[in-house]
Amino acid sequence: MQNDFDLLVIGGGINGAGIARDAAGRGLSVCLVEKDDLAQATSSASTKLVHGGLRYLEHFEFRLVRESLIERERLLTIAPHIIWPLRFVLPHDKGLRPKWMLRLGLFLYDHIGGRKRLPPTRDVNLREAPHSAILEDRLIRGWEYSDCWVEDSRLVVLNALDAKERGADIRTRTECVGLERREQVWIATLRTADGQEERITARAIVNAAGPWVDAVLGQALPRETHTNLRLVKGSHLIFPKLYEGEHCYIFQNRDDRIIFAIPYERDFTLVGTTDVGFQGDPTGIDISAEEAAYICNAANEYLRSDIRPDQAVASYAGVRPLYENNASSNSTVTRDYQFELDRGEDGTAAPILSIFGGKITTYRKLAEHALEKLPMFSSRQWTADEPLPGGDIPVERFEDKLAQLQMRIDWFPPHGLRRLFRAYGTRVKDVLAGAKSVADLGVHFGGDLYEAELRYLVETEFARSAADVLKRRSKLYLHLTPEEQARVDDWFERERALA
Repeated sequence: MQNDFDLLVIGGGINGAGIARDAAGRGLSVCLVEKDDLAQATSSASTKLVHGGLRYLEHFEFRLVRESLIERERLLTIAPHIIWPLRFVLPHDKGLRPKWMLRLGLFLYDHIGGRKRLPPTRDVNLREAPHSAILEDRLIRGWEYSDCWVEDSRLVVLNALDAKERGADIRTRTECVGLERREQVWIATLRTADGQEERITARAIVNAAGPWVDAVLGQALPRETHTNLRLVKGSHLIFPKLYEGEHCYIFQNRDDRIIFAIPYERDFTLVGTTDVGFQGDPTGIDISAEEAAYICNAANEYLRSDIRPDQAVASYAGVRPLYENNASSNSTVTRDYQFELDRGEDGTAAPILSIFGGKITTYRKLAEHALEKLPMFSSRQWTADEPLPGGDIPVERFEDKLAQLQMRIDWFPPHGLRRLFRAYGTRVKDVLAGAKSVADLGVHFGGDLYEAELRYLVETEFARSAADVLKRRSKLYLHLTPEEQARVDDWFERERALA
């Protein structure tokens, strides 16, 4: 196994995976280490949107919004299987932001990012169907605008997979437990989940550890104080489907926050998020009772039928590692990304580049900017037009390609084939691996999940546990019974015993 690299990337979230992919595609030898599973923390706990950030306009973050809107269409083009357009309905509510402000914001949103593929904003009469049956009577007018959905965890995994196929060494369940600078190289001590340790060298380090970025800096530069982060917790609730239709809602709150209600996984509605200051260990956090009540109360200001926390079938929470810019509230602290480059006291030592903030939408551009900060590695930019694995599908022809696939594989349930095509795109052929019937797919775990898919995820997409599959590489935990999920866990236990 190689132990000498150009670049060590610490952190297997969206920023780390995106940088590893970009660097590997430039011909660098890259090692990415992640102490848990890919996207296990912040990058799987998002609202799952590729968007410009409409509300950032009122904080005058025009550069961030413009970059995000440009990236929105780029990402839709390179990953149309896991990213697709959504239409959002923004009701106007008296006493909150005035109509002129909302309309001006939507005009800017339509025009500053070079929108080409997505339809523009239009006025909506909320007293007409379907909104009249969903929203409270006081809501009369609103606007409908475009953004995009993203399967956030899969975006991370596909970036890591592409990095691997371009030569990167992707090591999950591997923690960096020691960093030592030796003039022109770093010596990193890596520890696997079973306690084995190995030392590798790297000419440069990218610290993309998210909520743990200051902790990694503490390892690398122990004589300095590192307090660059403001940790902000975001939480979401998942309800049985609250309304019919594929449209989303964006609701204004009286505290100037906003929440979304988004169709989710065919049978559900995703509602969130919160902005709560967080301190402590961000590992495995859950939504609090106060946050759940906040989300429901905010939604109930708009929905005709009220919701309660105990009606939710699931929830999730994550911590956003935002750059501390001393904003007065957690909702106004910048979502833009910042870099800190350290090259030693004389400016010539092996560099460590730390990343703060950022959002899923801008990860690709962040990766380009990060590599620009390491001039010894500068070379061509290439990721803007190169599809992610399985994404070599014209955006406008997704449904046509799916229909053709369903004609060829008429023995697999159409709904299940849609899920597979949405997850794997053109690589669905590798998942099904030449099968001619469901009998060729191995053990059936429930729904449309078969052993062939588990083997593909283990052999190709770094999956090591049932949670890796059911909660990150898919959301099948919402569709399988507890008994069916336990069968998946048992399968992984047997596989580990045989390894």
